[in-house]
Amino acid sequence: QVQLVESGGGLVQAGGSLRLSCAASGRTFRNYAIAWFRQAPGKEREFVTAIWSGGSTAYADSVKGRFTISRDNAKNTVSLQMDSLKPEDTAVYYCAVRTTGGPQYTPLGYDYWGQGTQVTVSS
Repeated sequence: QVQLVESGGGLVQAGGSLRLSCAASGRTFRNYAIAWFRQAPGKEREFVTAIWSGGSTAYADSVKGRFTISRDNAKNTVSLQMDSLKPEDTAVYYCAVRTTGGPQYTPLGYDYWGQGTQVTVSS
């Protein structure tokens, strides 16, 4: 069982920055792929970024160059640095863990989820 707790969401003006964190339980955290998804009102949950156990990363085109994912296996945390935020980044952001398998970019491939944190970007 893995428990995830997100933090760091809030309200920011367009062009600003926020840093989200995801704290995870579990002794084998370093073996897992960790992803961030987001869900805006009336829309499906969408992939934002992921970091694999070896440190490789992937980003959605919409956030590439603006968002950076990183992990600290010693602290069992994953962070998402979000810069140059846009109103269309407004959503609830979720971190998720994939315990087995290769790269996966859809929610169905992830086994554990956090409760989500709201990010609101005003224009």
